[in-house]
Amino acid sequence: MSDCIFCKIVAGEIPCTRVYEDDQTLVFMDIGPIIKGHMLVIPKQHHDPITETPDDVLGHLIAVVKKIAAAQKKALKCDGCNIIQNNGVCSGQAVPHLHFHVIPRFEKDGHTWNWAAKKYDDMQEMKQLAEAVASALTP
Repeated sequence: MSDCIFCKIVAGEIPCTRVYEDDQTLVFMDIGPIIKGHMLVIPKQHHDPITETPDDVLGHLIAVVKKIAAAQKKALKCDGCNIIQNNGVCSGQAVPHLHFHVIPRFEKDGHTWNWAAKKYDDMQEMKQLAEAVASALTP
């Protein structure tokens, strides 16, 4: 897409700090890292949202995410990592091009997610939502 910032990065129209690249995937440093070493893993071909992305593209992409997480652990000596994939503006997605954030985490990095867990009204509500989603699954 001509107006997609990530497509422009893939095309070399916008510079980035490349970490890894193959024929389908590009990995580069996030310019606004949550933790230093934060990287983005994107398909070179424009896809968005994840629900419309071909399974073979997702399979390859997640294999690269795994490779990057392992490389971060080895090179940065991080204690763990967050792997995040947002879909839609309401979820925090800022660039409408499928991408995974791979964020190295250190025991004392000072970052918190401020996760405010909620509760279902009762078990019946949880069961109804589960059944609704299960019935929408297609083989």
